[in-house]
Formats: sequence, structure tokens, C-alpha cells
Amino acid sequence: MNIVVFEGKEEKEVLNKALSELNILEDDCLYYFEHEKVGLLKKDVVKINIVKLEDVATYIKDFLSSLLENMGLDVDIETRIREKQISIKMFSNKNSILIGRGGQTLQALTTIVKQVVYNKIKNYPYIILDVENYKEKQEKYLERLAKNIARDVARSKVEVALENMNSYERRIIHNVLSNDKRVYTISEGEEPHRHVIIKPKED
Repeated sequence: MNIVVFEGKEEKEVLNKALSELNILEDDCLYYFEHEKVGLLKKDVVKINIVKLEDVATYIKDFLSSLLENMGLDVDIETRIREKQISIKMFSNKNSILIGRGGQTLQALTTIVKQVVYNKIKNYPYIILDVENYKEKQEKYLERLAKNIARDVARSKVEVALENMNSYERRIIHNVLSNDKRVYTISEGEEPHRHVIIKPKED
């Protein structure tokens, strides 16, 4: 990963300098600052460590290719960057292994990739890791589930606790029902046993 370092007196100044010299926008990169005192007079110096998102995406692709090859999996990987989000899509003849039960392997791979990038650039990238269209299908399924249960809760006035879900899945449930006038949602429990409860609103 090509991390470039610039120095200056203030964070804003050094950030603008870095963006100008690299000819990129702030949304096209990840960065972090370091503050140091240098020289006999201990003058304050601000350093920015900055890397282009396209370089991050390439690094992730290479890392995943090596990791999955060591797992004995032959996987094609596509990357796309949009609105500071890195989308990684994997294609294999063993998709079920990549996804895992309830998406657990896919979630674990996402966590590993984020941590590996953080160790390099001290910044967590916004990454969506998917196997073909698994996440898209999963999202639509969870949206349908939330709406159906919300209808039942509104009719019966009895709250319903959903099964344990990861943070990504819970967020989908919360978002799809955020503007529902009949019900509201809360999360309860400790990871990995955290779940969403759909509750009826008072009339």
C-alpha cells in the first residue's frame, strides 16, 4: 500500500497540501495525523499519512486473493469505489464456504480485512464485502421479514424478539422500520447474542 507522508504546521494546512499534490479529493483517500516535536526548540510538526482509496482497494484485493488461495479456494474478485465506499465482490464455485452459516464466514472476512487495513493506515475503511449477490438478497429478505413482523405486532400489540443478528443485519431492521408509525425497534443483549425487538407504539 503506497502511504505518502506530508509535513506542515497545522492539520488543515498539511491535509490541503497532500490533497493538492496528489491531485485527489478528501473522499478519495484515507489518512491519519501524527504530532511531533522536532529540533532543539521542540517545534510542533504535523505529519499526515495518506493513501488513495484505489490503492487500499488494490491492497485488499491482493490480501484476499492470497488468504483465500491458502484456504484452497479459487476466487475471482472485483472491486469498486463509490462515495468513499469500497465494494468487494467475490465469485467462486464454492460460494457456500465463503458465505458460511448465516453469513458468519463472510462477516469474519470483513472484520479481518478492516483490521488489516487499520493496522496499516490507522483508519477503518467503509468496506462492503459480498459473495456474488448474497448480501443484496439477504438485505431484501430482512426487509421483508421486518415489515411482515411489524404488521403482526401492530395488529396484536405484542412485541416480538428476533433471532440474534450481527450489527449489519440489525441496522437493516432498524432502518426499514425507522419511519413506521405503528412500531419501533430496540436492540438488546450482548454480542454475539444481541437481537432486535419490534415493539408496538402506544395509540
